[in-house]
Amino acid sequence: MSHNKAPAGPPELPLYAHKGTAGRLLALCGSAMMPGAAVLVARAAQRAGAGLVKVASEAGPLQVALAVAAPECIAEVLEEGQHPGPFGHAALAGPGLGAGRDVRLLVERLLESAAGPVLLDADALNAFAGEPEALRRMSGELVITPHPLEAERLLGRPVGLQETERIAAAQELAEKVGGVCVLKGQGTVLAGYGPAGQGDVEISRRGTPAMATAGSGDVLAGILGAYLASWHAAGAGTFAFEAASAAVWVHARAGELSEDRFGVRGTVASDLIDLLPEAARELGRGRR
Repeated sequence: MSHNKAPAGPPELPLYAHKGTAGRLLALCGSAMMPGAAVLVARAAQRAGAGLVKVASEAGPLQVALAVAAPECIAEVLEEGQHPGPFGHAALAGPGLGAGRDVRLLVERLLESAAGPVLLDADALNAFAGEPEALRRMSGELVITPHPLEAERLLGRPVGLQETERIAAAQELAEKVGGVCVLKGQGTVLAGYGPAGQGDVEISRRGTPAMATAGSGDVLAGILGAYLASWHAAGAGTFAFEAASAAVWVHARAGELSEDRFGVRGTVASDLIDLLPEAARELGRGRR
């Protein structure tokens, strides 16, 4: 099923809301080689409405970068082998983690300890190449956001470029992980399995080639992480597919707005972050 109409947005905040009830997000991301990934995730999550974002990483220098670029977030330095305890309403892992440490163990512990929904992207998925079933959770919703190459690594086979092939790959991954798969690219495919999506499939027709720039996926991870935290904080029940649909729409619309301002070649990922509030307002109005 294709969609051009804006999906439902995050729940409205009550008058008594505070940062703790607006949605708290734990983000395991960034490294000494890729500190920008953590900055993009944190800033995108903040602009998407997360009340409090905590970034955990083994990269000590990342604290300095976050203090400057995203001063509103909490930065925790993990000792080697250390795992952050449960925090907040949702968690995400993957952007910029790299492959030089035991990312797989970090992700496994996160899946075991997180009380709310979990989003896995990038290196958190690469650590389970050929074994997507190992990502299944005993409880709690799971969303994965692979780009085509990450999807191929998970499945151990080519995905293909045709829409029917991309839909089949997203559905297979959703079933194997028991959650929601957001297969990125032109015509982003969302597939759900079980309570997380009841077998739903959506194809996003929004977006622009201007989004073909480093860090765009990190921005999507931050938006979706914030939405998962917001829905969970509001006690919305089963919501991962709806949150993913809204995040994909807002991300793509921010890309379109960025193209209008900076052109196809002039857009960088941080431009999308600055335009998220405008895109989110359009989402709230149900703009097509």
